[in-house]
Amino acid sequence: MSDTFDAIVIGMGPAGEAVAGGLAEGGLSVLGIDRRLVGGECPYWGCIPSKMMIRAAHLLAEARRVDGMAGTATVTPDWRPVARRIRDEATDDWDDRVAVERFEGKGGTFVRGAGHLVAPGTVAVGDRRFTARRAVVLATGTEPAIPPIPGLDQVPYWTNRDVVEAKELPTSLLVLGGGAVGAELAQALARFGVTVTVVEALDRLLPLETPAAGALIGRVFTDEGIEVITGVAVERVERDGARVQAHLADGRSVTTTQLLVATGRRTDLPGLGVSTIGIDDTQRFVPVDDNLRAGDGLWAVGDLTGKGAFTHVGTYQARLATADILGQPHEPADYRALPRVTFTDPEVGSVGLTPQAAREAGLDVRIGTTQVPHTARGWIHKAGNAGFIELVEDADRGVLVGATATGPNGGEVLGLLTLAVHAEVPVERLRQMIYAYPTFHRGVEDALRDLDPPR
Repeated sequence: MSDTFDAIVIGMGPAGEAVAGGLAEGGLSVLGIDRRLVGGECPYWGCIPSKMMIRAAHLLAEARRVDGMAGTATVTPDWRPVARRIRDEATDDWDDRVAVERFEGKGGTFVRGAGHLVAPGTVAVGDRRFTARRAVVLATGTEPAIPPIPGLDQVPYWTNRDVVEAKELPTSLLVLGGGAVGAELAQALARFGVTVTVVEALDRLLPLETPAAGALIGRVFTDEGIEVITGVAVERVERDGARVQAHLADGRSVTTTQLLVATGRRTDLPGLGVSTIGIDDTQRFVPVDDNLRAGDGLWAVGDLTGKGAFTHVGTYQARLATADILGQPHEPADYRALPRVTFTDPEVGSVGLTPQAAREAGLDVRIGTTQVPHTARGWIHKAGNAGFIELVEDADRGVLVGATATGPNGGEVLGLLTLAVHAEVPVERLRQMIYAYPTFHRGVEDALRDLDPPR
């Protein structure tokens, strides 16, 4: 194996694999490095298998809604086909051979190991040293962030990866963290019969979303039998025989058979060796410009950049970084219309700025909302129709700068709103559209009407 390549990519998750493959197809000699599986978190533990779990859980919920709507139904949850499908269809039993061969088929070279920078343009993997003529690309993503709760290092706990790999479910589960990952997994497992408690230290679930979204999911969870505790921190945890007990700051305690830590993600800049090239490794993320450049001959893409921990952000950045490295024309990165979806039931889709973020940015804000159950499609849907559409308008420019679509297929309704924010379609133009009746996205028309009179 040669020790010198045109480009070296450290981290072969969705973003890194896309850059490495694109550069190889562009005629460069490329070395891809990863200590784990090529493809990264998304296909093996994140997006794909978790949504298979959620899809199965939604089927159970829909079956339970038959009564009073279409007859009667008896529902018996069974986790075994879910675990089997994850292994057979999503993860290939956590074997990345096909992904490695796909990259090598494009002319790339792959090395399994932990790569780190040791000098500008030089990467080490164990005792080996590799040099890049043109580019080093950092794409190592993130790992679950484990909070410094006293006793946590002494008890067994799950992260999202353990849930995905589980062949059997616990009888009860305490979820630490009420963000997107914690909320999705809590609801999915609860629908399979697990007794679930969610503890979120901040004042609501989904704290990064508009407040009404967290309130809605909290009400739905309570109705489904999930205990929700917000605004209270966990002070310590301990083993209680075969169970885990969490002691809360308000004096309460929660005891379950299993603990799931879903309190966010973290990077490892010291382990990546960025200090050897002059980057402050005490930062949380690698700073990049609009071309994803992090320095001379250095680029970074994906979660590592802090622009959004989503596969679609990483692959978007990969396209721009690849073009920049190859010297091809491209637009600079633009995150104004960044969409995100939490796949709870109801789904929570959002794009751009929340009302609070828009006001903090100094915008003159107008808000328009409509409740999904009040729309024709929501009324037809009836069971499981909870949700709302919220529009955030920059009143001075007359364009949307943000939106939230919650409800059945909320993530799909978001497509229209993402386009409106991205293309800066005037609100008056949106009002002139013809919205198919009766669809969920027709609720956007109702929310537009609510923007008048100006607030």
